Amino acid sequence: GRRHSSILYSILRSEERALPPPGPATRGCPCGSRRRVALRSPQVACKAASAVLVKTLRFVQNVPCFQELPLEEQLLLVRSCWAPLLLLGLAQDRVHLETVESAEPSMLQRILTARQQGEQPPPRAPAPGRPHHGPHLPSAGEIQAIKGFLAKCWSLDISTKEYAYLKGTVLFNPDLPGLQCTQYIEGLQREAQQALNEHVRLIHRGDEARFAKLNAVLSLLRSINANVVAELFFRPIIGAVNMDDMLLEMLCAKL
Repeated sequence: GRRHSSILYSILRSEERALPPPGPATRGCPCGSRRRVALRSPQVACKAASAVLVKTLRFVQNVPCFQELPLEEQLLLVRSCWAPLLLLGLAQDRVHLETVESAEPSMLQRILTARQQGEQPPPRAPAPGRPHHGPHLPSAGEIQAIKGFLAKCWSLDISTKEYAYLKGTVLFNPDLPGLQCTQYIEGLQREAQQALNEHVRLIHRGDEARFAKLNAVLSLLRSINANVVAELFFRPIIGAVNMDDMLLEMLCAKL
């Protein structure tokens, strides 16, 4: 158990950068969360996210107990958790997101424009969860969920070791359908959690709630859709990216 626990954090050497003061809180109409937004500097943000993704997969590849799994199991795990691992990496590297409201007209604007021109109103937008075609601009609410997650991580001032244990917990998910090595993976996740708990008790003796706070960070991750992460960080530079193909290529490469 100690061997696997030490592996999870020993390969991470990135230095944490200072956290700038948070911006003022904003209030507005609830419908504002449905506005479409885009990155202010997509090339800069996408480049940063791509670099973090490479570092994240390098971290995964350097965990010997992960390499002991069959390739099919490795790919299944990475496909399911690349987005939360990437977001943890963005938080660790202090990557800030600057967004702007999209020029895409709202439904109300399109209806009013169509009426003025004597046209039929545009069709209703597909219901949430239904498949749609073409690029999907993330909504303000979806972006806010990502920003809220990052802000939570920064407010806790998570250390390099804690990030590694959290990544281990996310990576070794025994609940995925199709896994064959379930018990082995469950044991690795349990070891990551135990190592995190021991570390917190040793370093943060006066903060009995810190372990629970760190695990609450993982709960925030579960509310963020991987498709939104792909659309936000990779579509602007790669186009209609197939993340499964890209992950397989990167996983099999010598990063």
